[in-house]
Amino acid sequence: MTEKLREIAEKIADAQNLVVLTGAGVSTASGIPDFRSSEGLWSKDFKREDYMSNHYFFYDPVDFWLKYKQIFQVKLLKQYEPNVVHQFIKELETEERQVTVITQNVDGLHEKAGSSKVIEYHGTLDKANCPSCRQSYSMDYVLDYDPPKCQTCKAILKPNVVLFGDLITAHDESEALLDQADCLLVLGTSLQVTPFSFLPDYSRQRKTPSVLMNKESTIKDYVFDEVLLGDLTEWIPKLQTEVNKISSS
Repeated sequence: MTEKLREIAEKIADAQNLVVLTGAGVSTASGIPDFRSSEGLWSKDFKREDYMSNHYFFYDPVDFWLKYKQIFQVKLLKQYEPNVVHQFIKELETEERQVTVITQNVDGLHEKAGSSKVIEYHGTLDKANCPSCRQSYSMDYVLDYDPPKCQTCKAILKPNVVLFGDLITAHDESEALLDQADCLLVLGTSLQVTPFSFLPDYSRQRKTPSVLMNKESTIKDYVFDEVLLGDLTEWIPKLQTEVNKISSS
């Protein structure tokens, strides 16, 4: 296993343009539930996906917001802090290495950790927009009102999270970033959600060196050059030590 860790570290240390894909497994160490895991919030009520849909928002926006705040535990959002994985990704940024994060997570912890370039593939909990005039509002404003409404046109705000039925607008940008990458690091995602799960395949077509680190095996393990399974909070400090050794040698 030490040899595998060293091989992964070498791929990362050699990269000048590193793209990191992250999923719920990166944020669980910060106390945020994995909504899609067997122990996550989604498993408690299968109708949650119906409630968190574009259709339901326009059908009953008042009830939508009540359920949205409950399901995503919005009031607790600011209590969460970046963990060692977020910090590791940030510390990979150097004058010689550009690091771009493309995340499925909507918790804003990569930005909170200080990562310079973050693509929020599924949006963010931090803000909401007016569907009419597109004015943006902060989470603090959203928390003060049930439901939150635009101060200008009085329309009920729509969250910046990509709802079921919404279009994914970040996919083309993500592929363009992968075009420039010389290494792909995928952390804490089961790669079951499309079209996000297509990104490693796209990278493979470009023959970009790639690494997957996840708690459990995924259906896409075969796509990667290196796969390391286990608790990220245990592996990442060891990986960081190896990367630092190689970079300083």
